[in-house]
Amino acid sequence: MADFLPDFIRDHGYLAVFLLMWVETFFPIFPSELVMPLSGLIATQNGMSLAGVAVSGAAGAMTGSVTWYWAARALGAARFKRLVTRYGRITTVSMHEVEWLERWFHRLGPVLVLVGRVVPAVRTAISIPAGLVAMPFGRFLLLSAIGTLVSTGLLTWLGSLLGDHYEAIEHYAGPVSTGIVAAAFLLWLTRLVLQFVRRGR
Repeated sequence: MADFLPDFIRDHGYLAVFLLMWVETFFPIFPSELVMPLSGLIATQNGMSLAGVAVSGAAGAMTGSVTWYWAARALGAARFKRLVTRYGRITTVSMHEVEWLERWFHRLGPVLVLVGRVVPAVRTAISIPAGLVAMPFGRFLLLSAIGTLVSTGLLTWLGSLLGDHYEAIEHYAGPVSTGIVAAAFLLWLTRLVLQFVRRGR
């Protein structure tokens, strides 16, 4: 990864930043905590503008987020609840939790979307409940764009300050992002095991 990312960004510029951030919304192979600072660092070396890098990254992330939003909206809350009823044991999601999330999203949806855009692992997932409860698309788009631009802009700026110390952020940000995803998987696995244990009693 250390060899591929810099070369890809140098060779393809803004398009590379867009594609890497878009791919992250589906397969978090290259987390934005690595892509955007590295892109900011390279921008200071090859003439790309920091604003262009931040906007390219935000555009890529937004493209994926909008895709998730419309997929969830097409599914709809009613159909999603039927799936939870049928496959809830596998997903470990209960109807009570779905209804709880739905109530809170109706109350604080705009805040959750805005803040969620700067939180690793949550930034993409937050599009799904927004689509399920049919948050107005214009509001979703505006709030998501603001949160995403803040995130990509900050990470790009930090990268531009790193100089030859990029390895430091790669050393820490990579494991942190991986840890968040791993923790989410372990939580799901624990809930799944506990469900089968309770049923076996």
